[in-house]
Amino acid sequence: AQQITAPFSEKEQKARAIFYWITHNIAIDPKGTKGNDQKNTDPVNVIQLRKATPLGFSLLVQEMCSQVNIRCLSVDGFTKTNVDDIGNKADEINHSWNVVQLGQSPDSWFYIDAAKGSGYLDKKMTVFTPSFSGNYFFTDKETFNQDHYPDNESWRLGPGPKGLSEFYGMPVYYNYANGLGIKRTDPKSGVIKTKPTTTVKFVFTHDTEKPIEKLEMVIGEDKRAGKPENIEFEDNGRVLKFSCQFKRADEYPVNFFADGKPLVGYLVISEE
Repeated sequence: AQQITAPFSEKEQKARAIFYWITHNIAIDPKGTKGNDQKNTDPVNVIQLRKATPLGFSLLVQEMCSQVNIRCLSVDGFTKTNVDDIGNKADEINHSWNVVQLGQSPDSWFYIDAAKGSGYLDKKMTVFTPSFSGNYFFTDKETFNQDHYPDNESWRLGPGPKGLSEFYGMPVYYNYANGLGIKRTDPKSGVIKTKPTTTVKFVFTHDTEKPIEKLEMVIGEDKRAGKPENIEFEDNGRVLKFSCQFKRADEYPVNFFADGKPLVGYLVISEE
């Protein structure tokens, strides 16, 4: 920790250096994460094994920050990873992240999620794909809370869902949703009940001055995924608006992609 942070003087810079090193040198452990096996979460073990569950990531972030006099705590809670999670509240804690304090005011606490910043597991949780994302360092608090729900609500920084049931009833926010700073979606519910002839209007409020250039919709997942369909939309860098019809009468996942990157996922129930 001392070596990684030596070139920097500010606490935020030091915390960013720690986040960057961990996300580039530690992999998510598929077997441990799938089985919720936390026996190798000690920071020394994580450094030696070069892999960890999300709890192992958060404990390592906490320990390395403490070594350079940055107050950092590990937070346990819940997250959703795919459309199958919508409406299916987890029976036990399934994720961990960190809160970091840089000053004395309540506004001086910030989020870090090094596990999600390092990459992702496939749907079966058997293969880890390294894919660094800086979006999970000091993420906008309202955006972060759409994708994370703490077991102890004292560690929810900023506005968010009012309960775990509401959290699991919301759409799935993917990595790029954090990058765009998406704060709210309409429809707010992750389950869209509609008819094949009905037009569903979408409004995503986000926080970036860079408008989206391309928006696509993919119906189905994995081997059943259809081809990406281009969607006409309006985006002024703050509000994204578009409309869709779900003409196939059935129940299926629908994922939206912005500029080729997964954005938000819904479960659609389209009935005659």
